[in-house]
Amino acid sequence: MPLNVIAIEEHFWTPELKGLRPAALVRDPEHAKRLDDIGALRISEMDAHGIDMQVLSETAPAVHELDPDKAIPLARRSNDYLHEQISKNPTRFAGFAALPVADPKAAADELERAVTKLGFKGAMFMGLCKGRFLDEKFFWPIFERAEKLDVPVYLHPSKPHQAVIDAYFKDHPSLIGPSLGFGNEVLTMAARLVVGGVLDAYPNLKVIIGHLGEGLPFLQWRMDRSLARDAKLPRGFTDYVKQHFWITTSGNFSDAALLCSIAELGVDKVIFSVDYPYVMNEPGRTWLDALPVTEQQRAQIASGNVKKLLKL
Repeated sequence: MPLNVIAIEEHFWTPELKGLRPAALVRDPEHAKRLDDIGALRISEMDAHGIDMQVLSETAPAVHELDPDKAIPLARRSNDYLHEQISKNPTRFAGFAALPVADPKAAADELERAVTKLGFKGAMFMGLCKGRFLDEKFFWPIFERAEKLDVPVYLHPSKPHQAVIDAYFKDHPSLIGPSLGFGNEVLTMAARLVVGGVLDAYPNLKVIIGHLGEGLPFLQWRMDRSLARDAKLPRGFTDYVKQHFWITTSGNFSDAALLCSIAELGVDKVIFSVDYPYVMNEPGRTWLDALPVTEQQRAQIASGNVKKLLKL
């Protein structure tokens, strides 16, 4: 039986949001061409490498950095656009909502509309919101609504805090993005959800992190030990991770990192993703097929786990 494969950190952009981006973010014509397309080109490249479904999200930073007066209508139009595209190929595509995070009440309402009216499977957060971490109580209405709706939130990286860029990366801009800065930011955000009390307030909240957890599985034991001493959490850090977090393989096709992730989190918490179009389908699918895991584990990673999580 062919392996059923679902990838869940796969991106597009609306023409409207594309037009707001600095030219530097649109500079790669191959990326731009594929971000534009939720049709024939995308499906042909999925078919060529055995990707049965993509769960789509507006590419970073979506509307995350915009003021509410712009973010609210743009998020709504982005989600409506994505819903329209999904309806043309509902067996091939599903969606994560873009949210106007700068207005948490509006973001929560838009998440509920996207889930209950448009059939979306959760929401994609795009890093900090105007320099603020999402564990601040200001943002808790979004997590409250996600828990109520029983849908996950996906922590996706975006540009690190400017103070971090100035202190750490000013002389080495190549480290700002996927090489280091993005991962550090998301790892910090995930840890802050734990120590900031979000997961105690919302004990059924589900959180997804890409890129094999941005180092979280590797650091989990050390963080557990240190936070037991320094944070006095109601539970051990590992307990929070195992209850609340899922990780995906997006853009991190490492056997050793995957096996570490399985050992630390369990195979049922690992989900296949590519990070299309920033990473192409072919290397992701080739790696998936060659993973040193059992066929049952491969099937769980490829689609079994995410079908349960997203109710696909």
